[in-house]
Amino acid sequence: GQRYEEEEHCSLETFTFYLSEPLSKERVEAFSDGVYAIVATLLILDICEDNVPDPREVEEKFHSSLLEALSEYGPNYLAYFGSFVTIGLLWFVHHSLFLYVTKATRLMGLLNILSLAFIGGLPLAYQLTSEFAEKSHNEIEAIQVSCVITFFASIFQFAIWTTALLHEKETLHPFARYGGKEHAFMFAKLALYPCVSLGAFFLTCLLSEFSTAIFHLMQIVIPFAFLALRIFVRISLTVIKSVMSLSRRKVVLLEEEEACLSPTETLS
Repeated sequence: GQRYEEEEHCSLETFTFYLSEPLSKERVEAFSDGVYAIVATLLILDICEDNVPDPREVEEKFHSSLLEALSEYGPNYLAYFGSFVTIGLLWFVHHSLFLYVTKATRLMGLLNILSLAFIGGLPLAYQLTSEFAEKSHNEIEAIQVSCVITFFASIFQFAIWTTALLHEKETLHPFARYGGKEHAFMFAKLALYPCVSLGAFFLTCLLSEFSTAIFHLMQIVIPFAFLALRIFVRISLTVIKSVMSLSRRKVVLLEEEEACLSPTETLS
């Protein structure tokens, strides 16, 4: 009986509900890659089922011109490519994040599952933005739903990085820690999609007539923003360092001038 009680006590100690307990990083990455791959596949399946012209329609309506028939589904294909680019860039951000994560925790795994739940909603966002008529109330609401899905999918990735920063000595590579050479770049990379999707959401509320143009512009601009992000971060960091160095020089010069003055002059 005593041995049974000791074994039960040990098993209760090993099974805890602490969110900071370690989690297998490899399994988190493998599960995430599988979800991203399935979601990207679902997008092209929707294209093949719904947006392929019928041969009779091509002959009768478009005079056997396949290109003219495909041009009628142009907005649908644009929505597909935009959604696929969004999935690809979110996977790229996820890969960059876990490249610097040295140890995953249960809280990070929970936040990753929440992010993947909204990643799985991107095919729904694609269908919503491609099915409704242009410049209609339903299309505006569909675009807003797509912005919300993208926002939550990316903000939970940002939350994973914030959680890792709380125990950065155990969970993050030194480059990504506060003060590391990749810290500012990771912050900008993870904050890009939440900021842009939230801004697009409010712009569609204010400028409902241009909601479609705003949404497609967001999908086009973000890939180029990722390419120019490192250059922008380096330029902004150099500007901040130069401003801080100038302010420090002014403080040092003022201290030197005060030291050179006599006590009567300083009192006056």
